[in-house]
Amino acid sequence: MVSQKVVIKNPTGLHLRPAGILCKEAMEYKSLITFTFRGNTANAKSVLSVLGACIKCGDEIELFCEGADEEEALAGMVKAIEDGLGE
Repeated sequence: MVSQKVVIKNPTGLHLRPAGILCKEAMEYKSLITFTFRGNTANAKSVLSVLGACIKCGDEIELFCEGADEEEALAGMVKAIEDGLGE
């Protein structure tokens, strides 16, 4: 299992469009991809789970990837978030 903390830079946080982009990126990998925020764990492959976390701009989440392609998955997820998730 690998993990990394990352700060959400989107001005409006993870609303529907960036949450969908995050999930689409997560679905590219075989690994289980989750993240924690304020003590709660969310499945990065579920739009409802991501939206339910209520993440705003400037919030820090910790991504966890576990599986065959965990290193690649973590790098891809962090890059997608740092690139602004399409915004």
